[in-house]
Amino acid sequence: MAPQSPTAAGPLVAIGGAEDRTSDLEILKQVFSLSQPDSREVAVIATASGIPEQILPIYATAFGRLGASRVHALAIQSREQAADARNVTLIRQSGVIFFTGGDQLRLTSILGGSPVLEAVRTRLATGAVVAGTSAGAAAMPGTMIYNGCATDALRKGGVNMTFGLGLVAGLVIDSHFLARGRFTRLMEVGASNPEQLGVGIGEDAGVIIHPNRVLEAIGPGHVVLIDSRELAHTNIAELSMGEAVSIEHMILHALVSGHGFDIDARRYLDADALATCLAEAP
Repeated sequence: MAPQSPTAAGPLVAIGGAEDRTSDLEILKQVFSLSQPDSREVAVIATASGIPEQILPIYATAFGRLGASRVHALAIQSREQAADARNVTLIRQSGVIFFTGGDQLRLTSILGGSPVLEAVRTRLATGAVVAGTSAGAAAMPGTMIYNGCATDALRKGGVNMTFGLGLVAGLVIDSHFLARGRFTRLMEVGASNPEQLGVGIGEDAGVIIHPNRVLEAIGPGHVVLIDSRELAHTNIAELSMGEAVSIEHMILHALVSGHGFDIDARRYLDADALATCLAEAP
């Protein structure tokens, strides 16, 4: 059974990777701006990264420039560290929790079922911002991609999937989407799991997933949505592993900054419609 997604009172921010961390900090600035005024501490979790000692100081500097009162650099490279009471305490007192890139399977295998992950879910449910880039974004949903050929993934079994961190339901997120040509990965996911909305996030782009389950695109890049809920036909169930998949009536949307999408209603939102949805949110 997939992990239960928390009822979010805070926003999730999924970033496609390669976001600016040293100059204008456009996307990171938007992440930090979502934090509550009385909760300006940031916890940066580098579990996915194989080089946490290099990546953590970069994010610490970036969030410090943006006005964080404290930045907690948490490498968390073992199950033991994921159960450490000090790490749990630092997450509980942070208004922004940020997952770096790296390997999403490392992230889930170390944090899955741990006190640290439970603390992240609790903070999301009580209003904190939870953000992630690249692998940190891909691991957010209850179901995640962890491997799959970008050039020809539209074959049965071409994409490997497993349980994610369970922070949001109904989505599968893929990062570096345009730069690495990952369209066929989300198409294969859509053929096998039509209820899941595929969210392909370009580099230096992101989505805010608001508590009312409205997506808002941010950053200068594109966000591509692949919606298979109204799929007419696919041959995937009849195929042997590795055979080519056919798909009839898969819907694609390309979002730019300021546009959005209602996940549950499956409705594209231009800038005016997005502003209305966000203004009407409880």
